[in-house]
Amino acid sequence: MTEPTILATSGGWVPGLRTRLGLGPLVRHAADLAGADRTPRVLHVGTASGDQRWWEGELDEAARVAGMRMAHLRLFTMPNVDDVAGLVREHDVVWVGGGSVVNLLAVWRAHGLDAVLRDAWEAGVVLGGISAGSLCWHTGGPTDSYGPELAVVTDGLGFVPYGNGVHYDTEARRRPLLHEAVAGGVLPTSYATDDGVGLVYRGAGDEVELAGVVSERPGAAAYEVFQEVVDGAPVVHEERITPTLLPGVGPDV
Repeated sequence: MTEPTILATSGGWVPGLRTRLGLGPLVRHAADLAGADRTPRVLHVGTASGDQRWWEGELDEAARVAGMRMAHLRLFTMPNVDDVAGLVREHDVVWVGGGSVVNLLAVWRAHGLDAVLRDAWEAGVVLGGISAGSLCWHTGGPTDSYGPELAVVTDGLGFVPYGNGVHYDTEARRRPLLHEAVAGGVLPTSYATDDGVGLVYRGAGDEVELAGVVSERPGAAAYEVFQEVVDGAPVVHEERITPTLLPGVGPDV
């Protein structure tokens, strides 16, 4: 059985060569982490964007080109299968798309999908995703789910006991808000990703730890944001983490 593993990213979708959309090296890496010894089976969960059928079509085409089998779990307007837990458990990877993490969390909890995903993760199904599909596994992080002004969501699933920042290099307001949340104790120590970067977490419960950082984009990085008290006042530090470039990605420049 694969050790409980999460790949939380700000990437995974890339432009296709003969298709509009491609599955990037981060999605392939999630399948590698699952140890699939046949055609990888990936379950896409598009709750955060309202289970858009046109997007599923783009992903199906991209998966065929990438040599993967992709299925979709929909919760709008009702679950698209009788046995949600069985569908999740028969896949190597659950990949969660971006959109509204706040809406995602509410809908998942209403359908009990949070518990289903925890059981599958502990049984060895690799959990992953982009943007909202990264934030959801953590305790929380900056989000635009509430409106154009960013706010901090604090009721993430908490499978990973850290905060999370996504799109760190492309959306300028996310970095200062993450620093503010960590300084104020709203979020614990947090890990953030530039676009194209993924955080690999191993273990479950109190044993979860950051086991690696990978990238499908040269020059991008991850960051640890943490607080220490200096002269009685909280001070936030940020340390850059250089990722390992995934196969198929050019050298750093």
